[in-house]
Amino acid sequence: MAKSTRHVVPSTSGGWSVRKQGANRASKNFTRQDDAVEYGKALARKDNGDVFVHDKNGMVREHTSYKK
Repeated sequence: MAKSTRHVVPSTSGGWSVRKQGANRASKNFTRQDDAVEYGKALARKDNGDVFVHDKNGMVREHTSYKK
C-alpha cells in the first residue's frame, strides 16, 4: 500500500479539517483541533503514513510518521 500523508489544517468555516495530501476537499471537518489531530493520526497509522499538524497561521507545528 502506498504511503499517504494527512494534514490537519484550519478550515475556512473556523474549525479544523483533515486533508489527504493533494486532495481538494477535506476527508472530515471538526470543531476542535484535538479531534481532528486524533482522526488524522488514526488514518496515518492505518495507512503507515505521516500526519502534519498545522497551527492557525498554516505553519507546521507537529509531524508524526507511522512508517513501518
